[in-house]
Amino acid sequence: MAARELTTKKLEKYEEILIRERNQTQKIIKGIDEIQKRGSKDRSGDLSSYSVHQADMGTDTDEAEKRVYLLNKELEKIKKINLALKRIYEKSYGVCEICGETIPDKRLNIVPYAKYCISCKSKEEMKTRRRR
Repeated sequence: MAARELTTKKLEKYEEILIRERNQTQKIIKGIDEIQKRGSKDRSGDLSSYSVHQADMGTDTDEAEKRVYLLNKELEKIKKINLALKRIYEKSYGVCEICGETIPDKRLNIVPYAKYCISCKSKEEMKTRRRR
């Protein structure tokens, strides 16, 4: 089955979805950034917010690591969204970058920044698992 170019109407629909998703992701990033800036110490200078017990410090560290992980995931998502928007503007959106087949709407509705069809994505994940 040869890849079909998406209609202008569908490209506009996915552009809206991607922009909405990017805006939501940017809000999440901003929220994480605000929490990171505050740190574990209250801005008023109150030292009572510092962890005193070793277990509390471990929990604080664990929470900070989770926020960094989430921040990195959200930043990666922004990159994928921006690349998908670029594909929309280049009229190559919705076409698998590996096999050249059309990515089904069902997949694009769930992962609007997908660049591979399900079959090729599965193959890529298998390759990644084998390398580990």
